[in-house]
Amino acid sequence: MENEFAGINSDGMTGIKTAADYEKEIYDLNQMLEITRSLCTTLELPTLIESILYTAMAQMRVTGAGIFVLNSVTNNSFRLGNNYQNLDTDQLLDYSISKNSKLIEKMSSESRVYTLQELEEALPDCKDVDILRQLKPTLIVPLLLKNRLNGILVLGERIIPDMTEGGYSDYEKQEILTITSLAAIAVNNAFLVELSSTDMMTHLKFKYYFFNVLSDRLETAREAGSIVSVLMFDIDFFKKVNDTYGHACGDYVLTQVASIIKGSIRGDDMASRYGGEEFTVLLNGASQKDATMVAERIRKNIENFDFVYQMQKLHMTISGGVSTFSMDKNPVDSAEQLVDQADKALYVSKREGRNRITVADSAIIEAVKKAYSENQG
Repeated sequence: MENEFAGINSDGMTGIKTAADYEKEIYDLNQMLEITRSLCTTLELPTLIESILYTAMAQMRVTGAGIFVLNSVTNNSFRLGNNYQNLDTDQLLDYSISKNSKLIEKMSSESRVYTLQELEEALPDCKDVDILRQLKPTLIVPLLLKNRLNGILVLGERIIPDMTEGGYSDYEKQEILTITSLAAIAVNNAFLVELSSTDMMTHLKFKYYFFNVLSDRLETAREAGSIVSVLMFDIDFFKKVNDTYGHACGDYVLTQVASIIKGSIRGDDMASRYGGEEFTVLLNGASQKDATMVAERIRKNIENFDFVYQMQKLHMTISGGVSTFSMDKNPVDSAEQLVDQADKALYVSKREGRNRITVADSAIIEAVKKAYSENQG
């Protein structure tokens, strides 16, 4: 017969605690330590969100989950975006909740879990509750840090429904509150990194951040025997735009080009404003062939875009260079070396007439080095 102790058992009921209950608590505490390590060592917001979702799904035994997070650029709304797993969403709907919504005010008021019914009763005339209703949540939990709302976690259908009222025991509710408290800290840290590493005009990453991430991706690629590609772009005749139409027009062109580049790559890729009118793109796991196709797509999208500034139509083009890391064909030692190769390929595109993409190979790299030497001589 198991040893018995008075207290609160793991089903959240007052009564007798068994040795098995204590063993479960110890196991759950160890789980929380692992969750803490995982969340607090991740500073890339997309990766962090994914980690939070899978953690919540596993711990709460639900089929899906999603997180509404504050838009880091506009800072005026909480958006679901792509921050969900296995939720039934309508691609035509904008799952966005204004920062000034009564729902946000309610979720910011107290660190507790909510059912959809509780929110419907508390906010009967709030249209934003309808947004949550469409996701069919079994539980809704705020990510609160010092009374600041950093996100809203929505849990989907339970895999094994609990027999307690509302489907979750008090023990489980306390467990998800602990997870969301940790998640709120992690999201806040990632949000601060996002702001400090992002160019507010183009909404792309800064050069230094790009190099840090590229260095990490290269290290991972070396260990896994995978590949990483880099694209480098330069807007053709950009100085002429500034000189002819002014710097405000130049800023407009930079913003539009950045938007086109970002819209032409995957969520796992990264674009940065390298400096001035230069941009770099990291394509994780992309072969040289695939990277060249992406670069060409970006070039064509910009060439075909209607740039219109103060009723003045502009025809803009870009030149680009492509370099690819692989242990077999191009085992570069550093992120700087890989970017330098793309830069040399870009130089060739500029020299040969602009509005084209050049792939960095050994012949091109040597030719550019020779040209540099001759110019310096």
